[in-house]
Amino acid sequence: MHDACTSFETVDLYRRMGDEGRLGVRVNAMIREPNERLAPNLAKYRWIGVGNGHVTVRTIKVSIDGALGPRGAWLLEPYADLPSSAGLNTGSMEALAQTARLALEHDYQLAVHAIGDRANRETLDVYEAAFKAYPDRRDLRWRIEHSQHLHPSDVPRFGQLGVIPSMQGIHCTSDGPYVLARLGPQRAEEGAYVWRKLMASGATIINGTDAPVEDVSALASYYASVTRRMPNGELFFPDQKMTREEALRSYTANAAWAAFEEQVKGTLAIGKLADITVLSKNILTIPDDEIPSTEVVATIVAGEVRYRKQ
Repeated sequence: MHDACTSFETVDLYRRMGDEGRLGVRVNAMIREPNERLAPNLAKYRWIGVGNGHVTVRTIKVSIDGALGPRGAWLLEPYADLPSSAGLNTGSMEALAQTARLALEHDYQLAVHAIGDRANRETLDVYEAAFKAYPDRRDLRWRIEHSQHLHPSDVPRFGQLGVIPSMQGIHCTSDGPYVLARLGPQRAEEGAYVWRKLMASGATIINGTDAPVEDVSALASYYASVTRRMPNGELFFPDQKMTREEALRSYTANAAWAAFEEQVKGTLAIGKLADITVLSKNILTIPDDEIPSTEVVATIVAGEVRYRKQ
């Protein structure tokens, strides 16, 4: 689990639970605290695999805009259905630049919630400036959480800068019915949930559910990723859908890589953690309409069966 909103107090709790054997999942926790709390604490909280291998803290999380639904995503141009507003900037870019410096100085990954095209551009600008200021730092794997609506000119920057679009397939189909109204058809087609365009730029997409905003089901998000079928049955610009294997990797190998854990997670191999999910159907080959009825038969953590469907 990549927990994108944790305080120092919460990760202390995670660690205690891990030490006591009460944490059933492995947690890659992102610290979400103001800079004045980050600065004195980052060095002592950079943990890799503490709590019996269940807790890692090496990422800082920041939010700089809202969501498309309530017209809070920060846009370059006003909303098509509310011309008086271009959304909300919820955090100063000066503070984000300072957070970026703290991340680089303490060897932390940075992950920024950015949904609108302006929020994404502003974040990419901060990342690019930070990378130039610290040219000796490599393999940073900084992330933008959601990356839902992008200006076409910013799509190539993800691949060029090595920035990870951390996206949620399910958002495309749950938001789709009102995205056309919010952005208008042209902007929606050019920049909304453009998975194929991002992959073509060389970017590595990772997938998720954004629970509790969406249902925690990874299978529902996988289905959305490979079909882009909305609840009303219509397809949301299906030319941007992922292949079955691309969607599976976005949830497994890519997600492990995005957490710097590709040596121990993400694929089944000798020497890696025996963390395995067993499904009732082969989601690489079954018809599209069978994916939602696929069930989790069992989950295994460190070789121990932690759940078995009755």
